Amino acid sequence: MTSKIISISALAGINARALTAAAVTIALCAAGTPRAAAAGGSADADASAAASAQSDASSVRCDWVGTWATALTTASPFDTNRSQTGFENESIRMIAQTSIGGGLVRIRLSNVYGDRPLTIGHATVARPTAAATGDIDLGTVRPLTFRGRPTVTVPAGSEMVSDPVVLSVQPLGQLAVTVYLPQATGPVSWHWFARQAAFIYAGDHTANPSGGGASMTINSFYFLAGIEVPDDHRADGAVVVLGDSISDGPFQALNANTRWPDFLAQRITREHHGARQLGVLNLALSGNASGHDGDEVGLPELGPSGLNRLGEHVFTQPGVRTVIVELGINDIFQHDDGPDAIIAALQQIVADLHQRHLRVLLGTMVPATGDPSWTPVREATRQAVNRYVRTTRDSDGVVDLDLAVRDPANPAQLNPAFDGGDHVHPTAAGNRAIAEIVPLSRL
Repeated sequence: MTSKIISISALAGINARALTAAAVTIALCAAGTPRAAAAGGSADADASAAASAQSDASSVRCDWVGTWATALTTASPFDTNRSQTGFENESIRMIAQTSIGGGLVRIRLSNVYGDRPLTIGHATVARPTAAATGDIDLGTVRPLTFRGRPTVTVPAGSEMVSDPVVLSVQPLGQLAVTVYLPQATGPVSWHWFARQAAFIYAGDHTANPSGGGASMTINSFYFLAGIEVPDDHRADGAVVVLGDSISDGPFQALNANTRWPDFLAQRITREHHGARQLGVLNLALSGNASGHDGDEVGLPELGPSGLNRLGEHVFTQPGVRTVIVELGINDIFQHDDGPDAIIAALQQIVADLHQRHLRVLLGTMVPATGDPSWTPVREATRQAVNRYVRTTRDSDGVVDLDLAVRDPANPAQLNPAFDGGDHVHPTAAGNRAIAEIVPLSRL
């Protein structure tokens, strides 16, 4: 742990007392030591610093909880956004919107869908000064290490979590993660519709505060799977949104964070008045279906079905207590499934989540009348599934997206005030209405 202490001191100028407390906290959280072990963490410090460090660290729980996450998938066969060709001797800077805060942070990088080992030459986390430009605050740049080393090779099919670093993570704030990829990555693990700019640079740009000089800007996330903070006495775990494009927000304004899970995080922070923290992890995938993999329509980047991706996308998240399932409309759009097939898929998803002792809320499907491919038969299927969602005792509650955004005068279509233009996807105002209808007491 010594190298971490020196690195943190040099970057942040933490005083002796705070440094000792930070060292104790990092040591405990990196080792996963129970809270009771905090008392022995600063034997080499002077007595007063040791006492202060023990006091500051005494409430540390060495569990972690997600403050941000995204669902990664396999590369597009059409090399969309360089997902097949990948990167070589380049850096990627990505901006993520947090939900809850903490004094430490660690980053989860994924090569789950790669076909070769992934070499991370360097990586940093920092606070951006302007998300739209990629500029970062130099005073907040924290080099990331992996078991004490700045370079790591992530085997194909695997993930890697960084060592924790001291950085004040603000609720509803932003973090910039920059990774340098010195060797050819091949096909990437990525999230197609980030609605957040990713900045690509030649060479190692990890410690450069300037966002200028990017060779290109892409609207996707690469290799970055999650951002985690300690699950301390204020944290109340995390809620996962397992959804499709209604939650993923592929048509929302770039860098605006106006998906309904973003508004949900804001509402939780506002209504909990800072007394408790509940992370919101948006694991939605545009085009995702409850019972069909994207491969079935030739688009693996749409991800495995909601049922088949629980292990990769939900069960790997730390601190999850509740899952909101917003799926089904693509089973209709892409596969013309009837209500029985969709309900069966949702029932199995709920059962698998309950086996992990997770609370589950099911979401109703939003209206789609007005889309050229929508038919009376498809509408009847939507209505039948929504009746099941509203009345079943299989789940632990309902998020009634349909009620939030439908037109009171014509419930089979979106409220015109909330219609994003394609008669299926809500506007930012519609997303806010969805967030407001979520029953917080059920989370």
